Parts: sequence; C-alpha cells; structure tokens
Amino acid sequence: MTTALSLSFAKEHIKVLLLGGIHPSALQTFKASGYTSTELLSKELTEEELLAVIPDVHILGIRSATHVTEAVLSKGKKLLTVGCFCIGVNQVDLQAAKMQGIPVFNAPFANTRSVAELVIAEAVMLLRNIPAMNAATHRGEWKKSAKGSFEVRGKTLGIVGYGHIGTQVGILAESMGMHVIYHDIETKLSIGNAHPVPTLADLLGQSDVVTLHVPGGTTTKHLINGETLKLMKDGSCLINASRGMVVDIEILAAAVQSGKLRGVSLDVYPEEPTGNGQSFSSPLLALNNVLLTPHIAGSTAEAQERIGVEAAEKLIAFVDSGATAGAVNFLPVVLPPHIGRHRILHMHKNQPGVLAAINRVFAEADVNIAAQYLQTDPDIGYVVTDIDQQRGTDLIGKLKAIPETIRTRILY
Repeated sequence: MTTALSLSFAKEHIKVLLLGGIHPSALQTFKASGYTSTELLSKELTEEELLAVIPDVHILGIRSATHVTEAVLSKGKKLLTVGCFCIGVNQVDLQAAKMQGIPVFNAPFANTRSVAELVIAEAVMLLRNIPAMNAATHRGEWKKSAKGSFEVRGKTLGIVGYGHIGTQVGILAESMGMHVIYHDIETKLSIGNAHPVPTLADLLGQSDVVTLHVPGGTTTKHLINGETLKLMKDGSCLINASRGMVVDIEILAAAVQSGKLRGVSLDVYPEEPTGNGQSFSSPLLALNNVLLTPHIAGSTAEAQERIGVEAAEKLIAFVDSGATAGAVNFLPVVLPPHIGRHRILHMHKNQPGVLAAINRVFAEADVNIAAQYLQTDPDIGYVVTDIDQQRGTDLIGKLKAIPETIRTRILY
C-alpha cells in the first residue's frame, strides 16, 4: 500500500498568489504555516492577465480591483479557494465559484475601527464647515467666523445599517456626546444608549448627521434619492462609506447646491478609477463643504495588517482542514482537527442519494468512518469524512465517479 506521506499534497507545492499590494502580514501568515511557494504582487491583474496565470494557482488573494469571473474560475483547474483581502466580494462571481467547489473568504471585521474613526472625523469636520473654510484659506481668503459652525455634542447621528461598522460608529459617537439612532432591516441589539427607529424615514427626519453602512445590491441602489433626501432635516449632513450606488450622486449634488444639505462626505462612488493615477470626475468636485476621499475609509496601516492576517488564516484553515466557516458563498462547516486520520472532502450537486453513494464507497472498501459532517443548501452539498485507515487513491477515484461530484480532495 502506498504510504500517506507519499500521497500528501505537500504545502511547499501549493502555489499562493496575492495581488494588489496585500499587506505583507498575509505573506508572513502563509509562510509561518508552511506555505513557501508564495508570490506577492503590488499590482492588480486584468482578466486577461489573470487567465494567463490562474492555471497554476491553488490559493488566490485579491483586493477590490481584480475581478474573478466565471472564465477565470473555469480555467483555474487547481484553484482551491479565493480570498478577498477587503470587505466587499462583488468582484468575484460567487455563484460560479460555489458551483465549482471554490469557497470565497473575505475580511469583514479587520477594518471596522478604521472606517468608524474616519466617519466620526468627517462628522466633526462637516458640522464645523471645515472643508469650505480649508478651501477658502488655500485661496488666500481669511474667513474667521463661528457662523454655521457647530459642535457634535448633543447632535443626533443616524446610522443606516447597524452592522459591524455601524455599531462601532455608534460607540465612538456616544463618547463624543452625540445621540445615536439607527435603522436596520434586521432586528439588532442596541449597543450603549443607541436606539432603533422603525423606518428609514424616521431616521432621516430626526438626524443631524446621517451615515450609511449598508451592502450593495439592487435593494440598496439609490437608497438616498430625490424622495429620501426630502425627508432629511434642512441643514443636515450625509456621509457614505458603504457602496457608491447607494446614493444618487446627481440628486445629491443638487441638494448641496440648494442648501438642503450643509455638508456631504463620500468615500465611495458609482464609478471609480481602476487604479492610481487615473482621472476622477464627480458633480461634487467644485462644491463647498464636501469631503471626497478615494475609497480609503478602511485603509490604515493597522487595518491592512489585520486584514492580511484575518483573510490568510481563513484560507489556510480551509486548505489545511476543510473548514469553511466565514466563507461568503459556501456552506459554513466548522471542523475539529483530524490528527492521525485521513479527511476526505466531497463537494457535490445537492441531489437525493449522494450521501448514501459516498458511504457506499466506504462500506464496500471496508473503511471505518470515524466522523462525518454534512451541510447542504439548495445548490450543493458538502460532506467531510474522517477515516481511520491509511486509504487514499483507491477511494478518491470511486468518489469522483459519483455523477453529482463537483470536487473531492484528501487531507492527510
């Protein structure tokens, strides 16, 4: 019988490709876990460039500007998993990845503090009219005045989307003496003295500053539009560090010009340049008391370091043990270590009888199952089986032969 050692997929042969200037902490995390065939590129890749390199890649790490399409996934025959070293995952065809047995992971927690701090700083600057005063001073104008300048203490902050970032914003805002209200489509536990309001209209009508922290998609596209802007308090401020399409930019510019809004801060836009050095345009460019930043709310040294570690650890956990907890497109399976056992991963189309067929392979080979884990959704099933015997190639071929099989892999 062939030994387990000769059958093992040695980590030094697993190709890791990290793109877009991902923090070196990711590279360090992979190497510390035994993954030595690693490459870190400072640039993002176009689809054409990615198609050229993906056939040899087992683990792919990207940021927001690299798009992993169905064509890329189909050509990545060795590709085991994709990591988005950011919060957003819109740049990956998640359904295509799932149907090819490729879990996609992201880092949704690592930059929450960085985003929250910037939002609070922007609220202070907008209420103090700092952008307009700064621009005037740069022009050589001296406009020392308290008119139109306010403290944040005692003002009401309305948080739309009370998730990881929204709750952090609320905590920091309360420490500044603000009243915090929030609206979310799901029931969320209040943190501190923040309290929920039943509708978006209620929140917009009460808030001196509104900050948006909602996901992208059709349900949130132009959430802030001509009608919802009318519901906001005259002279209030709007901050968007979520997704560019959440706000109708043309309507927003008109609201600033008319004085309906006294200040606006945007970090995301409906259309963004794909790289540094490219030109950027917006109807807000020439307006006073408008803060525009180039999608950097979560871009601090601390956040990038944490993102590198968080995403890399999830990718390593999957490749090492088959665990998919934290995957954005895959069944969440939390697994214990499999020391002294073989672990077989089987991903398949979710049709009746597949589990029975898998276990029939083990039974006919007289293999004892030490543990088995199963998760399904309407599309796929994921079965993880720990076996005691030193068995491998004779079983994997039979498992692959099950018609519904998408992918199967042995861990030693």
